[in-house]
Amino acid sequence: MADKRDYYEVLEVPKTASDEEIKSAFRKKAKQYHPDLHPDDKDAEAKFKEVNEAYEVLSNPDKRSKYDQFGHAAFDPAAGGSYSGGFSGFGGGSPFSGFGGFGDIFGDFFGGGSTRANPNGPQRGESIRQSMTISFEEAAFGCKKDVQYRREINCKECGGTGAAPGSQPQTCPTCGGRGSVTRVQNTILGAMQTTVPCSACGGTGKIIKEPCKACNGNGRTRTYQKLEVNIPAGIDDGQTIRKSGGGDEGAHGGPAGDLLLTIRVKPHKRFVRDGADIHQNIEIPVTTAMLGGTINVPTLENDAKLTIPEGTPSQKTFRMKGAGIKKLNSQEKGDMYVNVTVGIPKKLTEKERELVVKLAEEMGDGGAQKTKPKKKGLFK
Repeated sequence: MADKRDYYEVLEVPKTASDEEIKSAFRKKAKQYHPDLHPDDKDAEAKFKEVNEAYEVLSNPDKRSKYDQFGHAAFDPAAGGSYSGGFSGFGGGSPFSGFGGFGDIFGDFFGGGSTRANPNGPQRGESIRQSMTISFEEAAFGCKKDVQYRREINCKECGGTGAAPGSQPQTCPTCGGRGSVTRVQNTILGAMQTTVPCSACGGTGKIIKEPCKACNGNGRTRTYQKLEVNIPAGIDDGQTIRKSGGGDEGAHGGPAGDLLLTIRVKPHKRFVRDGADIHQNIEIPVTTAMLGGTINVPTLENDAKLTIPEGTPSQKTFRMKGAGIKKLNSQEKGDMYVNVTVGIPKKLTEKERELVVKLAEEMGDGGAQKTKPKKKGLFK
């Protein structure tokens, strides 16, 4: 998976691109590298496959969410991913076989494959991406949060028709309500049939003579939405919560899109998180390191006792089982790892120095400096 290019880079769009921007970029790239325009060009064929693979992932909210979290590894079976491709290439049949539902898009500019979808049929609303920042503790224990964002809904005044109350849209006479027209052009490759949006109705298949004043004939308005979202215990930075139906409302009776809420977790001043495990550093007195003892260790819930064995060296790490963070969608908890450093006093009293020197002599450390009485000054 290491030799794969970033899907956003392939389509030349930012990671914040909307679904419509991704679709538009895909149309441009697919047309640029289409095999009908580049016969026997292996490089164009490879790029065409790459463009389609990128679009199949980024146009699917679920796959895009996984890709944003884990990159290509999300779809690599060897790395535990679930996606295994599905691009059958160009060996026989339609050049679009093996590319899922791309026929509608190809049909817009090549005329082959499926017919254009009915512009007045049920259409699913767009999903909305939003981010939210929570504290370290809120991520560890879970919480409920209100999220406010803007979403597109069907106009209440006209019921989404775009026509003023009391009137109805008329079927476009140019395209017969299909929303598209077919053109035939003579090219060096022969006659090429293309399907383009109808210019008379703007691709809607309807003509509105009396537009609704509330939505200016769009049939859609934007409003602020407030939702309460349950943040599960154990969620980690960068993970996404899906709120079904929280996106834009669907058109013509179609289902609403989803709200995709990406969680950002603030760092903690003491703890460092690694999955469900927690790491922290604690300094212990040199005497405790030498003689052993018990110290208090802060955890997310309360202080806990940790036994320090006699002769503990600096940078020794202790594991406190079950003192970490609850694993997502599980009752099991991670562990806490305490890394101890031995604190060496920077200044000693005369009494302390005498005792340390005696200890050094007792332990055979001939290099220890003996205590020397301080000389009194002239004015003392």
